Order: sequence, then structure tokens, then C-alpha cells
Amino acid sequence: MTRDDAVAFAAQWADAWNELAVDRVLGYFSEDETFASPTAMAVVGAGTVRGKAALRAYWSSALAHIGALRFVVERALWDDTTRELAIIYVSRVNGRAKRVSENLTFGPDGLVVSAEVFHGVSVES
Repeated sequence: MTRDDAVAFAAQWADAWNELAVDRVLGYFSEDETFASPTAMAVVGAGTVRGKAALRAYWSSALAHIGALRFVVERALWDDTTRELAIIYVSRVNGRAKRVSENLTFGPDGLVVSAEVFHGVSVES
């Protein structure tokens, strides 16, 4: 992945989320991925979700409680050595905005094998 590829990936990823296209987002992930998020603890009772089926269930459940969602990518940072992409974005959920970093690690097949989400403080809308 080049820097341009990373920026393009981040834009496509955000577009899929903005359309609430869970299956399209899941298409970026391997079947046996691990996904860590503080929101997962609140939604499914575990901070780390393992496997694509569990990730689908988590995201579907979380989205059921959301009226409006918008991700605006600020930047994408790619590390070629570790195959990690950090997508830094502003998440607007039900009118509340906060800065988030979603850190994705890619396997040799180009699919995400692990992800960890870091939520920052609220930002001005």
C-alpha cells in the first residue's frame, strides 16, 4: 500500500460507514480478525470482538441505536513495515462529535486481521 492507496482506502472505508453499509465494511476484514473497541464493551459486553460473524453482530447491534452517523477522515497514516494503517477521523453520531483513531493491521492477503479503536475527546461540530 502506498500513501495514496492509504488515503483512498480511508475515503472508501468512511463512505461505506456513512452509507451504513456494514457488509461492505466487513469486506475489508479477514474471517478471523480481532477488533478492540471501548464501544464493544458497552454493546456486547466484551472489549475485543473475534471473528467476522461476531463483528457483524456487534456493528449491527451498535447501529440499531444510532439515528445519524457521519465519519469525516482527517488523515491516514500508513506504516509499510508493520502493514498498519491509522485512520484519524471525526465521528459524528447522533449530533455528538469526537476525534477517533482506527488502527488497522493488514495481513499478506490485503485484508484487516486486527483493529483497535481509540476515542478522543469531543470536538466542536
